Amino acid sequence: MNRRAYLAALGSASAVGLAGCTALGDVGESVFGGAEFDIGMTRNAFEPAEYETAVGEPVVWKNTSGANHTVTAYENAIPEDAAYFATGGFETEAAARDAWERSTGTRGEFTPGETFEHTFEVPGTYHYVCVPHEKGGMVGTVVVSE
Repeated sequence: MNRRAYLAALGSASAVGLAGCTALGDVGESVFGGAEFDIGMTRNAFEPAEYETAVGEPVVWKNTSGANHTVTAYENAIPEDAAYFATGGFETEAAARDAWERSTGTRGEFTPGETFEHTFEVPGTYHYVCVPHEKGGMVGTVVVSE
């Protein structure tokens, strides 16, 4: 193969490769685009780690990573009169943790692209965790003001 033919072939292959990357970007946008959210997720972090909101305002988490996650309140780290919250609708932290440990049934996880919403009715500071990624430091805080 002569040099010009080789360079032409290499250029065409590069263009096709880049077109493929662009197409994958579009797939990502169609999976993760759409609904607005307040808190996103990386592989091991909530982004932002601390979020501020007002009483009565819904907060939306969106799984913007490629892993399954949970949003699970630390039961002893929310205001005393506040409603407990967790993906999967669990009423206690123990129930949410037990569900995650089970290999069948509802585990409270939500998959990439899915959202979870909670409206805070009591002012204060709320600490929460992603149960499967807690050891990696995936914890967050919502600060709710009047």
